[in-house]
Amino acid sequence: MAANALPIRFTELLQLTSTEIDQKSIGFNSCTLESDHYICVRQALPDSDQPQVIIVNLKNNNEIIKRPIKADSAIMHWYKQVIALKAQQRTLQIFDLERKLKVNSNTMMEDVIYWKWYNADCLGLVTENSVFHWNVFAQPPVGPQKVFDRNSNLAGCQIINYRVNEDDKWMAVVGITQQQGRVVGQMQLYSRERGISQAIEAHAAAFGTIRMEGAPADTRVFTFAVRTATAAKLHVVEIDHQASNPVFPKKQVDVYFPPEAVNDFPVAMQVSQKYSIIYMVTKYGFIHLYDLESATCIFMNRISSETIFTTAPDSDSAGIVGVNRKGQVLSVSVDENTIIPYLLQNPANSALALKLASRAGLPGADNLYAQQFEQLYASGQYTEAAKVAANSPRGFLRTPQTTARFQGLPAQAGGLTPHLQYFGTLLDKGPLNKSESIELGRLVLQQNRKHLIEKWLGENKLECSEELGDAAQPYDPALALRIYSAANVPYKVIPALAMTGQIGAILPFVKRTGYQPDFVMLIRNIVANNPEKGVEFANMLINDESGPLVDVERVVDVFQSQNLYQQATAFLLEALKPNIPEQGHLQTRLLEMNLINAPQVADAILGNQMFSYYDRARIAQLCENAGLYQRALENWDDPAAIKRNVVRTDKLPPDWLVEFFGRMSLEQSLDCMNEMLKVNIRQNLHAVYQIATKYSELLGPHRLIDLFEKYRTAEGLYYYLGSIVNLSEDPEVVFKYVEAATAMKQISEVERICRDNNFYNPEKMKNFLKEAKLTEQLPLIIVCDRFNFIHDLVLYLYQNQQFKSIEVYVQRINPARAPFVIGALLDVDCEESIIKNLLQSVDPTSIPIDDLVSEVESRNRLKLLLPFLEATLALGNQQQAVYNALAKIYIDSNNNPEKFLKENDMYDPLTVGKYCEKRDPNLAYIAYRKGQNDLELINITNENSMYKAQARYLLDRADPEIWAFVLNDNNVHRRSLVDQVIATAVPESTEPDKVSVAVKAFLDADLPAELIELLEKIILEPSPFSDNGNLQNLLMLTASKADKGRVMDYINRLSNYNAEEIASMCITQGMFEEAFEIYKKEDNHLAATGILVDHIVSIDRAQEYAERVETPEVWSKVAKAQLDGVRIADAIDSYIRAEDPSNHNEVIEYATQAGKDEELIKYLRMARKTQREPSIDTALAFCYARLDQLSQLEDFLQSSNVADVEASGDKAYEEGYHQAAKIFFTSISNWAKLATTLVHLEDYQAAVECARKANSVKVWKQVNEACVAKKEFRLAQICGLNLIVHAEELQDLVRQYERNGYFDELISLLEAGLGLERAHKGMFTELGIALSKYHPERVMEHLKLFWARINVPKMVRACEEAHLWPELIFLYCHDDEWDNAALAMIERSADAWEHHSFKDIVVKVANLEIYYRALNFYREQQPSLLTDLLQALTPRIDVNRVVRMFKKSDDHPLIKPFLLNVQTQNKRAVNDAINDLLIEEEDYKTLRDSTENYDNYDAVELASRLEKHELVFFRQIAANIYRKNKRWEKSIALSKQDKLYKDAIETAAISNKTDVVEELLRYFVDIGSRECYVGMLYSCYDLIPLHVVMELSWRHGLHDFSMPFMINYWSQQAATIQALKKDNEERKAREAKEQKEEDSTPILGGSRLMLTQGVSSPMPTPYSQTNGITPQPTGFRAF
Repeated sequence: MAANALPIRFTELLQLTSTEIDQKSIGFNSCTLESDHYICVRQALPDSDQPQVIIVNLKNNNEIIKRPIKADSAIMHWYKQVIALKAQQRTLQIFDLERKLKVNSNTMMEDVIYWKWYNADCLGLVTENSVFHWNVFAQPPVGPQKVFDRNSNLAGCQIINYRVNEDDKWMAVVGITQQQGRVVGQMQLYSRERGISQAIEAHAAAFGTIRMEGAPADTRVFTFAVRTATAAKLHVVEIDHQASNPVFPKKQVDVYFPPEAVNDFPVAMQVSQKYSIIYMVTKYGFIHLYDLESATCIFMNRISSETIFTTAPDSDSAGIVGVNRKGQVLSVSVDENTIIPYLLQNPANSALALKLASRAGLPGADNLYAQQFEQLYASGQYTEAAKVAANSPRGFLRTPQTTARFQGLPAQAGGLTPHLQYFGTLLDKGPLNKSESIELGRLVLQQNRKHLIEKWLGENKLECSEELGDAAQPYDPALALRIYSAANVPYKVIPALAMTGQIGAILPFVKRTGYQPDFVMLIRNIVANNPEKGVEFANMLINDESGPLVDVERVVDVFQSQNLYQQATAFLLEALKPNIPEQGHLQTRLLEMNLINAPQVADAILGNQMFSYYDRARIAQLCENAGLYQRALENWDDPAAIKRNVVRTDKLPPDWLVEFFGRMSLEQSLDCMNEMLKVNIRQNLHAVYQIATKYSELLGPHRLIDLFEKYRTAEGLYYYLGSIVNLSEDPEVVFKYVEAATAMKQISEVERICRDNNFYNPEKMKNFLKEAKLTEQLPLIIVCDRFNFIHDLVLYLYQNQQFKSIEVYVQRINPARAPFVIGALLDVDCEESIIKNLLQSVDPTSIPIDDLVSEVESRNRLKLLLPFLEATLALGNQQQAVYNALAKIYIDSNNNPEKFLKENDMYDPLTVGKYCEKRDPNLAYIAYRKGQNDLELINITNENSMYKAQARYLLDRADPEIWAFVLNDNNVHRRSLVDQVIATAVPESTEPDKVSVAVKAFLDADLPAELIELLEKIILEPSPFSDNGNLQNLLMLTASKADKGRVMDYINRLSNYNAEEIASMCITQGMFEEAFEIYKKEDNHLAATGILVDHIVSIDRAQEYAERVETPEVWSKVAKAQLDGVRIADAIDSYIRAEDPSNHNEVIEYATQAGKDEELIKYLRMARKTQREPSIDTALAFCYARLDQLSQLEDFLQSSNVADVEASGDKAYEEGYHQAAKIFFTSISNWAKLATTLVHLEDYQAAVECARKANSVKVWKQVNEACVAKKEFRLAQICGLNLIVHAEELQDLVRQYERNGYFDELISLLEAGLGLERAHKGMFTELGIALSKYHPERVMEHLKLFWARINVPKMVRACEEAHLWPELIFLYCHDDEWDNAALAMIERSADAWEHHSFKDIVVKVANLEIYYRALNFYREQQPSLLTDLLQALTPRIDVNRVVRMFKKSDDHPLIKPFLLNVQTQNKRAVNDAINDLLIEEEDYKTLRDSTENYDNYDAVELASRLEKHELVFFRQIAANIYRKNKRWEKSIALSKQDKLYKDAIETAAISNKTDVVEELLRYFVDIGSRECYVGMLYSCYDLIPLHVVMELSWRHGLHDFSMPFMINYWSQQAATIQALKKDNEERKAREAKEQKEEDSTPILGGSRLMLTQGVSSPMPTPYSQTNGITPQPTGFRAF
């Protein structure tokens, strides 16, 4: 390391001016830096429409975020995309840019002059008088809270900083002000707890913390710097002193400023918590580094020539970030590799260097620490040596060796051992490392002081490890679990959780760590200790949200292996909740287990219907055997079995049995019901009738009726039908029920059905009841009454002499049927006296009189009712029907009917009128008139020609609807009626309202002639209506429509009509002369003139009329008509006579179109006398222009006027009066339009000058086009340079040049524009496009120079069109379009491909398919470079796909190096491809290694291929493969085939199968290979039975070769027997000793009494009811 290396790292992170940020926007008021994440700049350019906020994300590759925001100030959050905005100094808003929503807002009562994020949630707001804190993320939102008032020393200061310490107890506001030629700093320090402030002279300040040596807690300090007129000082003072800490002495040191920096002063200060170093920045760009504890100056140098106006600490609190006025974003931090050597260069700083190295773990002082440690240790100063080791940088001295050195040292007198002192020093310093934690933990646990371990763990003083947990396990499993968890030792954590009973924590831990234990073994261990916990844990495993984590069957096996059937049941109930087909065998297993051992539990499980997929036949049989007939029926599908069980109704719940029949088919249900009645009808009848009732609709009532009738059970039929008859609509069901009820003597039920049921056959029921001859005839009466068999009923009762029943029926049952009974009695010639007596016995109010009258009247016996009716009236009965009947009787008897009809109001006029129509029309008229029965009255009067009566009635009725009806065209009687109305009804009437209704009716009926006739009769002839104005209006209106010739006469004869209304009507009807006469008669001259002008259209008559009346209004009206008639001169003359300028706009328009400029000037001069309108002056000025009176025009423009000069100029320009336009535009200094005018006058130089004055894009464009058209390219370029800076105009300009073929001029123009200050991307892009079209050889040079300022996509299209492939790839690469670059190289390989470039590009593409296209490309065109490409792509490609691709084209030998390289991934496709190649190349050695090291291939297929290979080595490999896959016989057969007996023996030994070994042994004996025989005995010693060896030895004479085996076998056998003998003797001795001790123990007192000792074995536990099933006594013993 160089001796002069600086102790700091100084980096320029960014140049803001290179990110489209204007230099003027970089300043204290517009650029903010709250942290090292974001820079926020407010920018408002002069040519920009609106200001914007630019955010630079320093942590994301300097990403630029622009937002169109108008605000006074903007500051970004420390690390979130949250911006705080201030508008109008008081409105504060907080926005989340990422989520695009407003976070908070507030309006202050004072101006906020400075604000700052002082922590991640809060803003500090400084106003003129106070300081506020605002938690912007608080929920619910709160406003800023006032913290303290500003001190007077800050009055008039510019606030430049606000600082808050970490616990929000201390605040500092810093400001500066200009005094006596220098900048003075003022600061207010405020204590929140004390509520007091202190005024301090300071320029910069910061808060920090430091851990002093030997202190238990951090010391909070406050540091500030000030430069006064005489000195510069840095102060470090303690705040909030803690009694447990040593006192921090106040530090005050001089701050050095160079002589040339007379006016320099501190502007910012940050404290690095990582290094405890103060960074101080001055106005002139100097950086000062001070040690926070000692205030020693570490380093000072200048880092910027410009003022750094804002700073912030970096995110690691290691350095400082700042921005200067040039826009440089600078970062300064300590260089960890150089700062310690830098300090050590000065011996005075050695102590500081050691302390800094220890505090921050910096390199450079390790040798000094090691020497110091050795010196102290050698001198016996173990405490000091321990401190040195504890404080060593990065803990390089804290090693197991150091610990061991202290461990063997003796304790000092009266003190702790150096070993414990060493650990105490380490604990004071901070956390221990792994080896230290283990050593200290063991030491403390041996002393049974585990609470110290817990304390240190809580303080994070120990590093947890597996070894430490193992040490704690014997003492405290819970503590061991805590250590294992912290050390992340999952295979130790899980058993510890199980041991401590924390079953619920196991699965979350497994998911969190990803460790997969053997859950079945874990369950087995848990069940052995606590079966219930085992069930709980097993349920957790199978209910895991990611799916079952254990095989259910294996868990059940665990429970059953320990006879825990209760727990197995609880577990399976939880596991089988999903009820899916795959669990059918487990459902069967669960039910079998409980049906055999606990039938009631199985009954409850089946009753809850939890399972659907078990073996139903098996379970049904077991249920039947257990006496659970209900469950058996639920599961049987065999009809015979169902019939066998269903008859046991005494063992089955009735409700369930009914429901069960609902599951069977129709025929099966009927069969079962038949079986039930057949077996025991008395026991099963009730159940059968309930079933029949429940499923009557499904089984069919008729079938059920047949079933009951089959067994002749009227009782069953009665009860069954009784349950359904009220709901059935089947007549047969009702009838059968009545039959059954009759048989059961249930007459009341028969009566109820006859009365209430609506679905029986009345005729059939009536006949049955007649034949039944019941003692009570009420059912028959009810049927006949309901179904109107009255005649039959009366005939039946009359013939059977049951007169009393008739009276009962009429009087009590249904008096309303009395009329029909009377009619029936009349039909059977019953005596009148009996009938009258019967009527007298019935209440008249209950008899329908109309029906009674109708019945009697139809038999011509109406007079029979007269006494009854009179008696009814006498009783006060006021029914209308009574009066109707009396009216009919009086009419028929001619008993003064007219008087009755006129005077009586109780009868129905319509009914009586109908009755009278054929008898006497006059009586009908009276009745209809009384009841206002209009239509009936009209009909009867028309039929009998009673028109006079009808007319009088209509006029008196005064109903418009009736009038409309009779005056309808379809009424053939209308003429006769109208004559009577006109001749009789109207003259007789004296009521105007009724006459008006009649008149309106005539009008609505469109009868104008008749209406005129009517109106003339009542108006022109003397009458009460002669002076009625409305009738006069109506007469004239009607005449105008029907007879226009009469209107003029009416105008002269009548005087009370509405003139205005009638005139308007005449105009509408085209009667203009009549209207003119009316207005003339009324002296309405203006309206009369309007008639002449607008309707008669006689301008001459109108002019004559105007001359006669001589009024201005009339002349104006006439002038308007003349103007509309294009009589311009006459119209202007009339307007002048009227002195009316109001219509000047229209006059100007018409006169201008007609070219009457001379006349128009006269009119306009008249108009200017009274009006000063812009349109008048504008028209006058343009008249001068059109008449070429330019001198008068100049005089007019120079005089006072309100003309729209610009509009006049525009119009003159458009019509070609360019000289006049020049005068107009010159008078108003409109340079833009003047320039355009000068272009038309071909004065181009002057036009350019005017365009420069106008500075308008449109003008530049027009002048440019004109100059280009005249080939004035120098002037055109001047205009063009002012156009191309506007991106939207650039494209049109380029097209203009290209359209005219001026390509070089275009390129020259664009090149000249590149140097402009406002040059933009579009200019560079268009220049590149032009070069690609016209000078392609210059394109690459242009791209290399300006690629960063080119619109790459647009330039890409241009290069494609020009076939510039290298340039295209260059653009793709610089735009990070790696996919397109790679594809372009592949598709244009002849021109653009280069291997190294392609390899660099292809690894960066995003579309993985390009990799495979590239491989195909190389395979086809560059096979020699294929391996190099694959090496680069190996981490990114799908190896399997590559292998398939090359095997498909049979080119996989080309990629053999690649395949060998990726074989370590052990993929099947790779292994298969390599094996194929090796077989083809006959490289058996490599093939053997491949098959042994990589097992992912089709072993059987490969071995099958190899066993047929002609080389023995490959067949040997096949045998090895078979052996590896445990196909022992095949492997041995191959080895025997090639006589590779050693391999065969090894295979047999590995197989561990006795039969395989014995077969091979016999094979060797058969072929006579004694060496192999001996080798088998040696290799497979444990697998060969002794009797086999003895047999082979005896039969084949192999005693000598078998003897070593037999000797060894007998030796082992003897040793085993000896060991067993010894063990047996020891056991007997031990049992004898125990028996002796037991015999010597007293009977009482040796242990507790049995009553208090408790049971000697655990009692069986009841079911825990986890499945909701209540335990029941079953005789089942718990397992």
